Amino acid sequence: MRVLIVDDHPIIVSGCAAMLAGEGDIDVVDARDAETGLVVFIAQKPDVTVVDIGLPGVSGFDLTRRILEADPQARIVVFSMNDDPIFAARAIQMGAKGYVTKNDDPYLLLTAVREVAAGGVFLMPKIANRLAFEKNGAASPLSALTARELEILRMLGRGLGMAEIADVTQVSYKTIANSCSIMKRKLGARTPMELMRIALEHRLT
Repeated sequence: MRVLIVDDHPIIVSGCAAMLAGEGDIDVVDARDAETGLVVFIAQKPDVTVVDIGLPGVSGFDLTRRILEADPQARIVVFSMNDDPIFAARAIQMGAKGYVTKNDDPYLLLTAVREVAAGGVFLMPKIANRLAFEKNGAASPLSALTARELEILRMLGRGLGMAEIADVTQVSYKTIANSCSIMKRKLGARTPMELMRIALEHRLT
């Protein structure tokens, strides 16, 4: 099995690569940003791709979208610091087959990779339980946001301006401004600074 890891943290990449390669039947390749990740994906055709959401520049959400455009059958596991279940929900809605958080048992990633490689879907039990709970009325305030809006909110939290976000995501400034207006309405925020505060409160950065 060939696994591609796209993550910009060298220690995390090294640790995950060692764990997976230690299985004996897994070869690991890696990339540190979305652009390189897409190139490596197309060249290497991995069985499973592990994608960090918080990549520099283009986010893991956008990379997931681009990979699936290149290969609708791609098997992707999203690997994130964020344990808000709305991120798992958006990842699965986009076409990812698994979601694992970095602050839990690292062997859950191995379990997810094997499950997804076998054609299944993997959600950590606590994420699945929280998603079920939110469906019964205790929804996260971020649950109204689309994957693209979550991506923009994350970039605002990192201090990027709307013009910079438009450049990174390769859409017009007007599109980003409209998205920010929609997010302010959805989240009850009045200014871009309040959106930034919400992003920081939810640890989106």
